[in-house]
Parts: sequence; structure tokens; C-alpha cells
Amino acid sequence: MFKRKLITLATLSTLVSGAIAMDLEESRSTLNEQQTVAVTIYNGDLALVKDTRQVNLKKGLNALALRDVSAQIRPETALLRSITAPGSLTLLEQNFDFDLLTPEKMLQKYVGKTVSIVKTHPTTGVETTEKATVLSANNGVVLKMGNRIETGLPGRIVYDDVPENLRDRPTLVTQIDNKGAAKQTVELSYLTGGLGWKADYVAELSPKEDSIDLSGWVTLTNTSGATYKNAKLQLVAGDVNRVQPEYPRAAMMRKNMDMAMEAAAPAPMAEESLLEYHLYTLDRPTTIAESQTKQVALLSASNIPARKELVLRGAEYYYTAQYGEIGTKLKVSTFVEFENKEASKLGMPLPKGVLRVYKKDKAGNAQFVGEDNIDHTPKNETVRIKLGESFDVTADKKQTEFKLLPNPQKGHSAFESAFEFTLKNAKKEKMTVLVQEPIGGDWKVVDESHPHKKANSHLAVWKVEIPAEGKTTLTYRVQTKY
Repeated sequence: MFKRKLITLATLSTLVSGAIAMDLEESRSTLNEQQTVAVTIYNGDLALVKDTRQVNLKKGLNALALRDVSAQIRPETALLRSITAPGSLTLLEQNFDFDLLTPEKMLQKYVGKTVSIVKTHPTTGVETTEKATVLSANNGVVLKMGNRIETGLPGRIVYDDVPENLRDRPTLVTQIDNKGAAKQTVELSYLTGGLGWKADYVAELSPKEDSIDLSGWVTLTNTSGATYKNAKLQLVAGDVNRVQPEYPRAAMMRKNMDMAMEAAAPAPMAEESLLEYHLYTLDRPTTIAESQTKQVALLSASNIPARKELVLRGAEYYYTAQYGEIGTKLKVSTFVEFENKEASKLGMPLPKGVLRVYKKDKAGNAQFVGEDNIDHTPKNETVRIKLGESFDVTADKKQTEFKLLPNPQKGHSAFESAFEFTLKNAKKEKMTVLVQEPIGGDWKVVDESHPHKKANSHLAVWKVEIPAEGKTTLTYRVQTKY
């Protein structure tokens, strides 16, 4: 009983404090008082903002309105603290006002209220004013003017004042109890949506196709509804776990906005480990403007050793049944891979993104030859991308023999299949193709024209050379048990 009374008294005290604070004159903090801002952007439309400002507070209760916060702030994550006088501020209440000032919103807020309608005579230019009551603002406006009802806008609307909680910029209004000095430096930190980043890479393949020059760019997109001036920018690469809401969150309405592209001067980003993720820090401040797409340099490296591979990939299905012709003029895939190692002039963890490859033609003009997605790639791992299909190297496949082997174990089957692959090369230089065949069950190659390598328990690989403007035939026989 005593504990329940204490809780009731504490609740009443908070309500009284809130009521008193609501009557306080509001003090505003704008970007003019901002000292620093730091933005850490994660994958998946999430960012952490740390906004440091100098504010003037009086002793006791204050109503502090922090303007120009993100329009997509998650208010439940907001934390306001004093840097110059730690522990001097007690937060009583906070409200996020995101209902922004527009003509439509003004009209909606004045439904049931009186406005002035100013009309201008078309010939004399004389203005007359008449009072009207706003009856509705849905899909137009309905006004009661004297004893008549009018729709549409018969003139210019004049309002007495701006309605409460209608702001020209997204604003976080806090009610705080100050026990410290009047002038303080405070830090507001919060999570927000509307800020995203992705990595893009451009590689130029050498004439001999044995090395690449690689450049990496980070593309930032800001649709959060706020500008972050001279921000300390950090990016986190990795899959951070986030709690999903149990209810559908209403999507905020946004207008289509044109994106401004700004290319920053090349400046590599410093990288470090952060728990199980990687943190990239830009070595200079940068402004992330509202409704803007921006690019900053991530990395640059030249003469990275690379390998081009032509791969003919098979399938498992034709090892357990009779098929005859499998395919003619089959395309051979083209891959390029390189090592993300210091010895290869890299060695920096690479965020996932799109890698685009170019190669110069005989006239020296760079031509686009393919692109592929790369995943987050740690140091000392291999980056492998598919460029496309070879035009000049093709293959014909056929099954030359198939039979069911006798006396399999109970519940098992055994097969023997023979194949003939004809690989053709229309180029004026010899080419090498890796023939990769996934084979299921317990298998062994009992006869072959070229030696194979058992890459793993499920894959046989033949390395086949094809002469210039010629062809090579690969034959092999496989026994499989299931």
C-alpha cells in the first residue's frame, strides 16, 4: 500500500512538472548554435547522429526546441546530455513535432476555425475582406461565408496565427530541469532512417588481362529531411541485427525529390574493426545536404594481379538418366578474380557493392565489359566476378552412353554414363576452359581423355586447352552410386 502511494505521488509530481513546463516560454536551438555533428551510417537505412550544440538555459524547468533534426528520427532512441556539466540536466519529457508547415496543413489545422478571405477586384484592384469558417479541407476547401457555403478558394486566405505543433522544420521539443550553468554544450544523439550508403567499384582490365586498376567509391543518399554540415562521417559495413516491430509502422509520406550529384575529391577512408563489423572513417569533414546523393572516395590501387577464367558449368541431372544431346553452342562464362591481399596492393576489407569492369580498345577508349555484385570481402579473401558470356568460345555436349549397373545394394542405384564435350575457339589465340561438372552421390571417373581434378566431393574439374581457331574434344566415363 505504501509503495503504491509512492508511485502515485511520483506520477503526480511528473504530471505537475510537465504541466508547468508546457507553460514555459520555448527556447529554440537552430543550426546556428551547432558546434559539431557526427554521422555514422549503417547498411539497411539506419544512421546514428550525434549533434553537439551550445544552448542557453535558465535554472529549473526549460522548454528547449531543437530544430533541424532528422524528419525520420526514431524519437525513442533520442538521448540529450550535457557535455560541459555532466549530470546537470534531467529530461522530463520530449515530443517530436514532424507536422511541417505547408498551405495544406495550415488549412487542415483551421477546420472549424475562422479565417479571413481577401478578394481583389479585377478592374479596380480594391481589396475587400470577409470572415469565413473552414468546414472541410479534404480534397479541396469548404467555407461558410455569412449565410452561404462556398467551395474552392474565392480569394487569398489570411490566418491569425500558426497553429500549435505546426513547425517549419522537424523539431524535437524537450522539457528539462537544469541544475547547471546557463550556457552549456549539449549533445543530442539519435537513430534515424533516410540515410543510406553503398559501395561502387570501377576496375580497368589491362591489355594482357592479367592485372586491374581498381577505384572504390561510396555513394551516400540523404532523404532524412535534414542537412548535416561539415559532418564527421563514418560508415559501418556488416549486417547489424535490429529488432523488428510487431506492428506495421506507418510509412512517412515523402515528396519526390531531385537528387543532386556531387563528386568529392579523392580521399581514401581509414578502416578499423568494430565488433564483428568494419568501420570506415572519412579523413575530413563533409556536408551531407538534404535531398542529395554524394560520392566520396573509398580506395584506389593500381596493377593488382588478376586472372581471367573461362568456365563451362554443367549440371547434375544428366548423370542419372539417358539424355543424348545435352546442348549445342553452349555459352562459356567469363570470370575475373583477384586477391584482396597487401601483396596484391589491396588488403583492405571491401564493403559489398557493384564492381564494374572496363577495358581499352585498340584506339585507347575504355569500353564497358561487364559488372557483378561482390559481397563483404574480408582481407586475404578472393574477389571473383562474372563479366558475361564468351562470344567466340562455345561448347557442344552430348551423352554418348548410359546404363544401369547390375547388383546395387538394397535401396540404392548405380549408373554409368559416358560424355563427349566439343569445345570450339574462334579466337586467333589459344584459350583455356575450365569444365566444371557437379556429380551427385558416390562417383568416380573410370575413363577420360584429359585428367580431371576432384575439387570437392561434388565437383569434377577438367582444364582443357583449345587451339587458336580450333576445337578440342573432352570425353569421359563416370560411375555413380546413390
